[in-house]
Amino acid sequence: MPHVSSSAVERVHYDPATARLDIWYKGGGLYSYFDVPADIYRAMLTAPSLGAFVNREIKPHYRCALEPRRRRFRPAD
Repeated sequence: MPHVSSSAVERVHYDPATARLDIWYKGGGLYSYFDVPADIYRAMLTAPSLGAFVNREIKPHYRCALEPRRRRFRPAD
């Protein structure tokens, strides 16, 4: 997983076999973007602003799913 420097994005992971891009947003959740070409992923990693690139080149063009948040602790009985 490459290191990213962004005020909006905590980390990213790309699976070239499935063309799935996972983005963990700071203070948010995990978003999975589907059918993202490898060249778009590589361009994202070299963009001057990762967040701006995602907003302009990924969000409007690729199907997305938000992974539901998971509880860290079980509720008290």
